[in-house]
Amino acid sequence: MPLVDFDGTSIYYERHGSGPAILFVHGSGGHHAAWWQQVAALREEFTVLTVDLRGFGTSDSSMSEFDGQDFPGDVVAVLDAEDLTDVMLVGQSIGSVAALRAALLRPGRVSSVALGHSLGGISHPELRELAAADRAEAVKLPVIDRLLTKRFQAERPDLTFLFQQMGTFNVAKMADLRNLDADGPSLDDIQDSGIRVAFLAGERDAVLSVKTVTRAHELLPGSHLEIVPDAPHSMYWETPEPYNAAVARLRRTLTAPKEAA
Repeated sequence: MPLVDFDGTSIYYERHGSGPAILFVHGSGGHHAAWWQQVAALREEFTVLTVDLRGFGTSDSSMSEFDGQDFPGDVVAVLDAEDLTDVMLVGQSIGSVAALRAALLRPGRVSSVALGHSLGGISHPELRELAAADRAEAVKLPVIDRLLTKRFQAERPDLTFLFQQMGTFNVAKMADLRNLDADGPSLDDIQDSGIRVAFLAGERDAVLSVKTVTRAHELLPGSHLEIVPDAPHSMYWETPEPYNAAVARLRRTLTAPKEAA
C-alpha cells in the first residue's frame, strides 16, 4: 500500500473502491485499520481512503515527540499524492481537528468536512467553554466508558477487546499531542473558505454533548447536523450501520458545486 513523504516523514495510507472520495482521519486511539467497518460498507459506491497520522499505525513514529499541528500536513500529503478533488474529509475526535485544518489548507481539493464527535478546534469563546464543561464531566468516567456504552461492552466483549487493542499499534498517545487545538480557525475563516461543514454526533457521546455540537451548528451558518440515535463517542465502531449511512448521506449531499456553464 502507498507511502507518501511529507517533510521527511513517511505517511502510510490506503485507497479502496471507486466513486466520489471520502478520506477518514482517525482519533487518538486509532489508525487506518480502525475503519474496517466503513471501508467494507462504502467502497462499492465511494473511493475510500484511510491514513495513519505520524506516530500512529504504519506511519513514521521515530520522532521523540509529536505535535498535533503537524497532522494536517499528513492529510494534505495524501490529498496531493492522489491528486484528489471534491473530497469529503471525515474526522473522528482529534482527527476532526486535523481534517478541518487540512481542508482549509487545500480548499481546491476538499469540498466538505464531517466533524465526528468534535468541534474541529474551532476558535470561539462560547464553544470553548461548552466543550470544557463537557470534558470536565467526561474525565470522571473510566476511559472505555467515555468511548463505548456499557451495554456494548457487556454484549460484545470481543469487539470491546479489539477496540482496546487498536491503540497498542500506536506510539503517539493523547498526552503527546501538544498544541492540537492551538490557534484554531474562526467561524469566519471557515465560511470564507467555502468548505461545507457537517457536525456528526452521537446521541450518547460522553465526551462531547449533543447540546454543545448543536450550538456549534447554530453558530456556523450553512453547516449541517447529523445526530445518530443511541450512539456513543466511538460510534464508527459500536454502531457502524447508522454511522455509515450518515457518512454516505453527507457524501452524496455535500459535493462540490457545479461549475457555471
